[in-house]
Amino acid sequence: MKPPLLVVLFADSFYEANGVATLSREFAAFAERQQLPFCCIHAGTERRSSCRASVTTLELNRGWASFPLDKDLKCDPLLSRHRRWVIDQLKEFRPDLIHITGPGDFGVLGLWVAKSLGIPRVASWHTNLHEYASKRLQKAFRFVPRGLRRSIGAAAEEQSLNAAMRFYRLAHFVLAPNQEMVDQLRRRTQRPAYLMAHGVDTARFSPVWRKRANGPFSIGYVGRLTPEKNLRWFRELERRLLAAGQRDFRLVLVGDGSEREWLKKNLQFGELPGVLRGDSLAAAFADMDVFVFPSRTDTFGLVILEAMASGVPVVVSPDTGARVQVQNGVAGFLAEDFTESVLQLMQNEALRHRMGVEARRFACLRDWATVFEDLYQTYDAALKTEDVRGRIRART
Repeated sequence: MKPPLLVVLFADSFYEANGVATLSREFAAFAERQQLPFCCIHAGTERRSSCRASVTTLELNRGWASFPLDKDLKCDPLLSRHRRWVIDQLKEFRPDLIHITGPGDFGVLGLWVAKSLGIPRVASWHTNLHEYASKRLQKAFRFVPRGLRRSIGAAAEEQSLNAAMRFYRLAHFVLAPNQEMVDQLRRRTQRPAYLMAHGVDTARFSPVWRKRANGPFSIGYVGRLTPEKNLRWFRELERRLLAAGQRDFRLVLVGDGSEREWLKKNLQFGELPGVLRGDSLAAAFADMDVFVFPSRTDTFGLVILEAMASGVPVVVSPDTGARVQVQNGVAGFLAEDFTESVLQLMQNEALRHRMGVEARRFACLRDWATVFEDLYQTYDAALKTEDVRGRIRART
């Protein structure tokens, strides 16, 4: 029997509340359950090495030069000071493959280490950073005319995308969570590109956590409260629901970020509990009557699957729904204007129940174990292709 690949994961996020961190934690947990040799390298309060079963963890502390990328995420441009120590640790581990989750500080360090050791490297795409750059820059320049603001945003988006593609071109092959992004990476990096699906913990997120039997209709969202998530749209949704004669509802927006204060001031029926984790997050999902996800920049949106696993119908844009493979009218709605879909669910309890059951069924087919089993098959297939083998031999 062929021995399993020795995989190293450089994770830009691990403890934070975002999709990359969730995937990284689930990957490490899967390796431990399956007793696979695995090394996870991520941020911590100090530099240290630890081992639990088959999983080795290297934690690196970010230093004084770190700057914030989000409410709970930083980047350290001087993280390379740990390079020699990491290389020494990995020489003992002797990895077959180094997997990088993105162009953050840990991703850059991972590429450098992999190239130094001559180890095959794969980079996965998780975040549309170019679209984030556009949205955030347009918010920063909100005092200039709209046309100029859009031009600034478009230029930032294009330059950011070009920079990201240059980074991913340094990998031997690349991964993405939806086919649209797989095709774009293949075209723009000229590297083999493969689909890396995302999953959900259906034991953690489940309808059994629902405690609320009645009360106001709960319209929920979970994620960062930042400009690229298009959260100011919730004010328009609230206005339209009030115009339709609805008042017995609440907008429960779970998370934190730069839009929190604006939402707090501008939503009459808004509730902002902040970042929730563990049982509190599972209960928050299950107590929603509908999950609304107005973001159009997410490459996948793990929170959509978490809501569906909780037995909650979802309302998303057609583009976002296609990435998650949500069918319109089955487990939720795909809509450009979410108001009508939300109203249908508010006014039809039977429809809401049927869609909730279908949402749970859909999520149960997408467990993390299957995702990572498929990922190891992708690793193995990619490493055998002549294209990748040739690039490895050339040490490009």
